[in-house]
Amino acid sequence: MPQTEVMKNQTHPVLTKRLAAERGQANHDWLQARFTFSFAEYFDPDQMGFKSLRVMNNDTIQPGGGFPNHPHDNMEIFTYIIEGQMQHTDSMGNGATIKAGDLQYMSAGSGIQHSEFNPSQENLTHLYQIWLQPNQRDGEPRYAEKPLGELVKNNQLTLLFSADGRDNSTAIRQDAEIYFGKLEQNQSVMMPASNSSPHVWIQVISGSISVLGESLSTGDGLAIENTADEFLIETTADTKLLLFRLS
Repeated sequence: MPQTEVMKNQTHPVLTKRLAAERGQANHDWLQARFTFSFAEYFDPDQMGFKSLRVMNNDTIQPGGGFPNHPHDNMEIFTYIIEGQMQHTDSMGNGATIKAGDLQYMSAGSGIQHSEFNPSQENLTHLYQIWLQPNQRDGEPRYAEKPLGELVKNNQLTLLFSADGRDNSTAIRQDAEIYFGKLEQNQSVMMPASNSSPHVWIQVISGSISVLGESLSTGDGLAIENTADEFLIETTADTKLLLFRLS
């Protein structure tokens, strides 16, 4: 193969780290929030999302606090509970208490009303709320709960959501794959290459990892653009993370 053709086919990943301490923030009586991307009153033109990933909010809700009934449309919404519980109700008739270690999914579609509260009068609720922009508009709203304790295997990346719902994942309205990793210290896991989804976002929920020469700790995020090759995730502590493969 001519050298010029080799160079043409080579791609080099572009890495951009988003440190936990550099995130935007909001502090209210009932809510303390850290914003990876611009959200609500926090605006940074350099932090408007990554590909279809639009929101990565890390919220701490005080006992009894929460979000009263409010609308959403045309957004894929995921909530992962790190600590405590969250009480959910919506206009589809769903009502549930999501517990620590579990994940909730709503496809707002053509429109949905919902509320989210910390039902405890004593304990904090700590969570991530994540939004993906959909690739289909005005569909019928959807709702699903993912009890991760029954799904996630140690020292693996477990596929939770995908466009086609393969491998027991939940189908979503975006050409994306969302994985959860529960990894012990000094372990490694290989992420295969993907031509259809060559961009990756890694969000460290807890612990610390090394990826492509970058070190990440609790609350840090890493954007990897144009991952033409497989890459290794190595842990330096017990770690939980979310990984997004994006088109």
